[in-house]
Amino acid sequence: MSGAHWVLVLLFGVNLLNYIDRQILYAVFPPIQTELGLSDTQLGLLASAFMWVYLSMAPIFGLLADRRSRPRLMAFGVGIWSVATAFSGVVRHFGDLLLGRAVVGVGEASYGAVAPAMLSDHFPPAKRGRMLAVFSMAIPVGSALGYLLGGVLEQTLGWRAAFFIVGLPGLLLAWRVGALSEPVRGGLDGVSRGADRPARPGAGEYFELLRTPSYVLNCLAMTAMTFAIGGLAAWVPTYLTRVRGMALAQANLTFGLLTLVSGVGGTLAGGWLGDRLLRRMPAAYFLVSGVGLALSVPCAAAVILLEDRLWVLTAIFLAEVFIFLNTGPLNAIIANVSRAEVRATAYAANIFVIHALGDAISPTIVGILSDWKGLAAAFWIAPAALALAALFCFWGMRFLAEDVRRLRA
Repeated sequence: MSGAHWVLVLLFGVNLLNYIDRQILYAVFPPIQTELGLSDTQLGLLASAFMWVYLSMAPIFGLLADRRSRPRLMAFGVGIWSVATAFSGVVRHFGDLLLGRAVVGVGEASYGAVAPAMLSDHFPPAKRGRMLAVFSMAIPVGSALGYLLGGVLEQTLGWRAAFFIVGLPGLLLAWRVGALSEPVRGGLDGVSRGADRPARPGAGEYFELLRTPSYVLNCLAMTAMTFAIGGLAAWVPTYLTRVRGMALAQANLTFGLLTLVSGVGGTLAGGWLGDRLLRRMPAAYFLVSGVGLALSVPCAAAVILLEDRLWVLTAIFLAEVFIFLNTGPLNAIIANVSRAEVRATAYAANIFVIHALGDAISPTIVGILSDWKGLAAAFWIAPAALALAALFCFWGMRFLAEDVRRLRA
């Protein structure tokens, strides 16, 4: 195994733990609600607290990563979020749990903003769709394991033990990540650094991102998509329990398995399709993502409209397959239209925007709408947001080739 592929495997493993720690909260919403006496709105705030801190800290870590050691920053983040996850198992009040989830956001911000930028320096642009798809495959797998482990551990040991068991292994991974070497930044981009372009970027190079249409439209597409899936990820197990009459353990197991299979298949297929079509179509990454998101809209609507439980679960599965098609391509676009000197910040700014306007607010909005109109009615935000995401992808196709050409000129 080459050094680049070893880094990919290690960072995939850390990203896997990242999403286990992030999603396990949703698997144990009902017992936490019962023990701590929380409303649906408060449950939504627990999810949003993590996201608000995560998105707020990401730009800071992005700027640091463009100037400092990326492995050390990632190691710091992994250690912080692992300790904070374990702390969530000893809380006694809503405020304590809110604090614990917020600190998880600090740790994950230093990883989420840095890891994709560092991986992009290990692989050339033509392979980044597949590489980032493999890295991002940890999202559905980790999310699924979060639901599965949360359901099993809550049933056997209680919800508090679940946070301990998934949190503490991260300390070992933090040590291993900190020992990685720093790759040459931009060494595989095929872009010559002129004498007028310093190693440390200036303000103009950061503002260049805002003048790159494909970067901006990519962020808008990911924002709408993140809004939709953030609300669904937080509330689907509760929806299956409350609206569809499933037991909590069964709901977590079912949704976890559906996310695992659909996420792995959709993510890998999207990365492979994007890289394959890229040889003939410069805007392939946007095309694959837009088609997938457009196809997910009727599937998300079917989850609400259908009565038969089997067909509802089938619709959830298909919606997730189509949504996950975009994971590798859209992340590859960020790398391919941003200079290596500011790439960590490009990812960090993307994290800030997509979460500030996406899943930092959607779980709470779903909770508020659920308290007002019922959970089934609240779920209509998902197909609407996914349709908007598809439109932004199709719009971005007009600019991607020119933005890549200008960067390499």
